[in-house]
Amino acid sequence: MSLNIDQHYNETENFWLIKLEGEIDIYTANKLKEVLTNIFVKNISDIKFDFSELTYLDSTGLGVLIWTLKKIKKTQKSIIIKNAKPNILKLLKITALDKIFIVDNQ
Repeated sequence: MSLNIDQHYNETENFWLIKLEGEIDIYTANKLKEVLTNIFVKNISDIKFDFSELTYLDSTGLGVLIWTLKKIKKTQKSIIIKNAKPNILKLLKITALDKIFIVDNQ
């Protein structure tokens, strides 16, 4: 149960790219929330999550994503989820979060 987070701010296009590798669960969700909190202090912009190396997401992780959405929606920003694996995409669809987040699986 580990989570690696690589973050980069794209100044040209004004968005955060956050690549997640591993699992977001009850044990790692606070790590992601801490990184996102630090990002918000620096610059609230659109966030593009790259889920290509994310293997697991539970309800605690979904809670962090919803918390993130609430934070950035106040400033008219968006969350884009890219490259979600089938199991994570299925979870987003079951919870109807694929209708709230921009899901780009191409």
